[in-house]
Amino acid sequence: MQKFVPLEAPEPFAVLGLPVHLLNDYAGWLVSCAQQQQGCHVVTLNAEMTMAAEQNLPLATIIRQADLVIPDGAGIVLYLKLYGRSTQRCPGIELAELLLREFGRSPSLGTVAFFGGKPGVTQQAAEKLQARMPGLAIAITQHGYLTPADTPHFLQMLKETQPRLILVGLGVPRQEFWIAEHRHLCPNAIWIGVGGSFDIWAGVKTRAPGWLRDNHLEWVYRLYQEPWRWRRMLALPQFAWRSLVYRVTQGHA
Repeated sequence: MQKFVPLEAPEPFAVLGLPVHLLNDYAGWLVSCAQQQQGCHVVTLNAEMTMAAEQNLPLATIIRQADLVIPDGAGIVLYLKLYGRSTQRCPGIELAELLLREFGRSPSLGTVAFFGGKPGVTQQAAEKLQARMPGLAIAITQHGYLTPADTPHFLQMLKETQPRLILVGLGVPRQEFWIAEHRHLCPNAIWIGVGGSFDIWAGVKTRAPGWLRDNHLEWVYRLYQEPWRWRRMLALPQFAWRSLVYRVTQGHA
């Protein structure tokens, strides 16, 4: 993997007022952060999160303050194409896996922490990933159903262990708020909200087939697996409409 030396984030491109950083190699840039012990909060932006941020100003602030915002969703990629910015979609789960492989190949990068998911699932995900990546050092696995009484112990464990890659799977926007509130505990770590990735790594759920992902239809498969998400999926046509209106009325912000 190519290694980058300068660690200044690229100039963001505005997507409905939110930043998206355009890079050819997000994983390589983040590995450079890890090598130089530079902390980073990564936001994986999709259409659903973009529309949520329009109604949730604190969430919008967190996204704007993030060190790296990647185009996770197909809607973001299509929006960028409207403005002549061709880029590949970078799903958060794939970015996280690339980083885990690098941490497995290079133990000097440090340890990893998993936080989120249902009881048992996060540990199962860690075991399966370590079977695939024997050099991966996962120092902490903690499900996302912590009680208020257990939380201080977990936070102290993070502070003492100082993992260098922290994956938080609490769902949007809870994981973004949690990272923003607690990243000071491990200032040199890379923090990424990974949604339901632990379920997939554990084998509890599966990702959409490649042909659906390649044709920007992964959301259809997710709706098939989780029909209760249909209300949240209404954000997709709303995003498409807002994008067209924004393009016509305001142009590039």
